[in-house]
Parts: sequence; C-alpha cells; structure tokens
Amino acid sequence: MIDRSEMLAPQASPQKGVLVAVSPPQTNESEIHDNLDELQFLAETAGITAKPRFLQRLEHSNPKSYIGTGRLDELGAYIKVEEVHVAIFDDELSPSQIRNISKVLECRILDRTNLILDIFAQRAKTAYAKTQVELAQYQYLLPRLTRMWTHLERQRGGGITMRGPGETQIETDRRIVLKKIAALKEKLKKIDRQMASQRGSRGNMVRISLVGYTNVGKSTLMNVLAKSDVFAENKLFATLDTTVRKVIIENVPFLLSDTVGFIRKLPTQLVESFKSTLDEVREADILLHIVDISHPNFAEQIKTVQQTIREIGAGEKPVFMVFNKVDAYKYSEQPPYSSDEKKMENCSLEELQKTWMAKKHTPSIFVSATQKRNIDKLRNDLYKIVSELHAGRYPFNNFLW
Repeated sequence: MIDRSEMLAPQASPQKGVLVAVSPPQTNESEIHDNLDELQFLAETAGITAKPRFLQRLEHSNPKSYIGTGRLDELGAYIKVEEVHVAIFDDELSPSQIRNISKVLECRILDRTNLILDIFAQRAKTAYAKTQVELAQYQYLLPRLTRMWTHLERQRGGGITMRGPGETQIETDRRIVLKKIAALKEKLKKIDRQMASQRGSRGNMVRISLVGYTNVGKSTLMNVLAKSDVFAENKLFATLDTTVRKVIIENVPFLLSDTVGFIRKLPTQLVESFKSTLDEVREADILLHIVDISHPNFAEQIKTVQQTIREIGAGEKPVFMVFNKVDAYKYSEQPPYSSDEKKMENCSLEELQKTWMAKKHTPSIFVSATQKRNIDKLRNDLYKIVSELHAGRYPFNNFLW
C-alpha cells in the first residue's frame, strides 16, 4: 500500500470528526439526514466518531471551497474550539478545493472518495484486493500531488530515475505515480487472465450473482443458501473479494457468487480497479438483487444499484429481487398507497409485494436471512429458475436411462 500521510491513518483510539455536506434546496429533510447517516456510518467503519453535521443548502457546491466562505469560516472556528481531528466532506473534492479548505481548517481533510478508499484499504485481505485498492489510491492521488509530494519522496527506488536538471519535484513525483499505476495495471492484467481462466473452467454451470447496496445482508444470505461461512459483519464493505460457492438444490447445481457491495457516489477509481471482481456480475446468468427493506430509504438504494449495474455493462441481466431483513422492517400506519414511488416504505409487506410486482414486473420475495424466514420459498423459486436454464444446457439429464 502507498504511504498516505494526508489520508486517514489507523489510530489507537477513535478520531473526532465533523461531517460537511451540500444539498440542493429542493431536497427533503429525510433524504438529507439519510445521506449524512450513511456518511457517519462510513466514518465509524473507518474508526472516526463524527456526529456534528455542517449542512449548507446550495444548488451546487462552491467550486472554490465546497461550502460558502462564511460557512467555511464558521466550520473552522468550530473545529478549533472543539479540537476536531478530521473534517469529512460528502463529495469528492477537487485539488483546488482541498487547497483552499486547508488554508482555513486546522485539521485533516477527507472527502467521500478518500474515506471509502481508506475503508477498502483496511478491509482488503488478499493480495488481489490489496492490489486493486492500491491502484485506486494512486489514481485518486495523481491529480492531488501538489500537497503530497514530500510523502512520495520515500517511494523512490527500485530503478526509478532521480530527477534531472530543471525538473521540479511535482514532475518527478507525477512520473513515480504514473509508473506505479502502470505496474499495478499490468499486475492486475495477469491476475485477471487467471481469474478469467478459472471462470472458464467452470463449464456451462448456471451462475447466479448476489448484488446490492453495501450492508444489505448479501454475505449472510449466501451463507444460508450455500451453507458456507463467508465473512459477514454489520459494517460497510465487509466483503471485497468475490466468493463463489457451488449450491445444489435437490438435484440441480449452480454457482453462487457474492461480490462487493455498491454505494451512493461509488468512486470511479474503485469501479475501474475492481473490474475483474465485477466480471462475476457481468458473466452471471441471473442477478439476485438483495435489498434491505428495513432501511428507510431502500427505494433510493435500489436505484443506485440499478444505475451501477447498468454502468458496468450488466443492465440487461435477468433480475430476481430479494427484500431482506423483514424481521427489522417497521410498518407505520399511513394513508392507502399512492402512485408515488417514494411512499413505498409506508406500505405493509403484503402491499409492497403486490405493488412491486405490478409496477416493475420483476420476480420478488421477502425474506429474513438471519431468521431464515421464507428461505425455503426462495430455494424453491431458485430451483425453478435454475432448472429451466440447466435443462437447456444439459438436455440429456432430463432422460432416464
């Protein structure tokens, strides 16, 4: 991993942070707080305690300082008095924004992309995942070298040419980072070929891939369906490496894969570097879209996942919706369901199932992976779906000899 002194470093005790966000005037309060709740959860996953929130209503973020200069001065005063260690911004900051904000705030500055990259770095366990994250880190770092060159000084070596006459430090470090990126991409290409070969060796088995927002219970559901022990935890991005298990329901086998979860404003660097991990989604026959129905803003999470699936080239895949965590779902009495999709969270489970089926024409089921509620029905539905595909690929298996 790269030395990221300007990025978040692991601490013995939680760091004290503050959340900063810009939201358009027309955005409703519940959506704003839901977004900030997610940012706070990201911070907690990275080991930062960040409860204070500085929000400014703007149509667009300030191109120079993200928030207005007056609001920035107010934030700077608060950070100084309260001795805040980290200011976390809910969007990716440009190099000039970071530079201007640093002149006012006396603390470490993290944007959303930086924070997610740090969590990925902490979560990466295998050499493959570490290489993917390191590539994303360098791609993020490249346009921000103006403030980081002193930390890259220690990265020299291994045949990298020292700077020549008239070459500035920033030019030297830019060349170092570009060489690192090229080397990591070449390393990933080799691993990609190995993984493609592994996928090819699986033959014509039906492949099902679990997709969904981060922390919706994909790994827990996989453990239930595959009777495996995939790591599952109530934290964001608990799973980075793709896990594939062979599942047999009655006499029909298929491959079930669990992939990294998606999130709002997923950094483009991660999408690019995790290409092979996401190939499992692109090459799947069926996508099981797992949704946390207990989340107050699950409809927006669904849209985020659908958009990400389209962006990685898997938008035409057949989808089976699995609404998870019905044991945690709370139904509040509201007027009858209207055509407004945002009112979906106010429906009962029965109303939701009928409404979703009618509006989206997508197969769906409501389950609880932890309580194993409706899992037998899910297995039966998967058996019917996989059987049809399996029969098409292995027609002779339908005959008794």
